[in-house]
Amino acid sequence: MAASQQSLRAAVFLGLSVDGRIARPDGDLEWLTSRGAAAGDAGFTPFVESVEAVVMGRRTYAAIAAEEQWPYLGRPVHVISTTLAADGDPRITVHRSAEAAVDALQRDGRRRVYVDGGQTVRWFLASGLVDELTLSHVPVLIGDGPTLFGPLGGDVRLEHVRTAVLDGGMVQTTYRVLGGPTPPPAP
Repeated sequence: MAASQQSLRAAVFLGLSVDGRIARPDGDLEWLTSRGAAAGDAGFTPFVESVEAVVMGRRTYAAIAAEEQWPYLGRPVHVISTTLAADGDPRITVHRSAEAAVDALQRDGRRRVYVDGGQTVRWFLASGLVDELTLSHVPVLIGDGPTLFGPLGGDVRLEHVRTAVLDGGMVQTTYRVLGGPTPPPAP
């Protein structure tokens, strides 16, 4: 990783089912929004206030694009997509790769960004750019759909910061990321 990327740090704030799914196979999030409603804001507003920009993948953008109330408190939103039109939504900036998004954020002087979406989070983790993970487990098993985690190129060591049980039974845990992926020991 280039030294210029070292100053950009990412934080993750995601809701997922107890079985680790972040959406249904068709992208539906009703299981999260309906059950998560009892938890209220769940700390999302102060979290967004702590970041300077948002980075997400196309699928995550598609899931929230039609929302009447844009939840990002005026923060610039960067979407990684090879298919979205660059001028299709004035609320976002489209990048053709995660590397291009990171370069643009660096040029803009952004130091702490919110990363959302499974593939995008995995790329940032594998690149060693994530400092913090806040995961809110919704009390439901949905059985199928994309997961947050997948191959990372090695172990990512975490340190527990806090866990809270929110209204509605949602369990929110925050971890500090201690370093990028370290290869597993040789057999």
